[in-house]
Amino acid sequence: MPDEPGMPDFEVPVGLFQDLEDLKAQVTRLTAEVKTLTDGAAADETRDGDEETAGEASAEDEQQYPPFILLLDSPEYDDELRALTEWVEGVLVPGYLAEPSADARWCHLWFDHPVAVARLHACWLAWQELTDPATCGYTGPSVWHRDHLDPCLRELRASGGPFQGCTKGENQVNHRLPGQVPSAWRHETG
Repeated sequence: MPDEPGMPDFEVPVGLFQDLEDLKAQVTRLTAEVKTLTDGAAADETRDGDEETAGEASAEDEQQYPPFILLLDSPEYDDELRALTEWVEGVLVPGYLAEPSADARWCHLWFDHPVAVARLHACWLAWQELTDPATCGYTGPSVWHRDHLDPCLRELRASGGPFQGCTKGENQVNHRLPGQVPSAWRHETG
């Protein structure tokens, strides 16, 4: 029997509630982005057109969203890797990684593996966005685990992943760097 007169009696699937919470989080995040953009546009209109002020605003816009780590050059790459390392070693490793095994590999020199750096950086950027209730609602951490952390760790720790040549035995650690494929991203000097 329905709780309210005129309301149909049916069961709502649990997944529908999760989808609804995800949508609410996305709307909250988008609302915050729109507010930031409109506040920035209003501030731009009040400026006197000074080139120096416009240059400062452009620099602020560039710093608002960090670029993909593999596209950075030193010293920006080094700074971003240092911050990523603090997160990986301070949050990810102690909180989410059990003892490495043949089925769940991990290399303590993960920062030597470009694929691992790229995946962990992407996961970290998502973590920064999805752990702030002001922009993502309360379901952000759940979305981060489901959509970012779990797939990232599955790929990194797989037997064919970037750590496939790295092993840790009782008395020995074997670290093997992946081969370098020629790329348009890297310019060889020589």
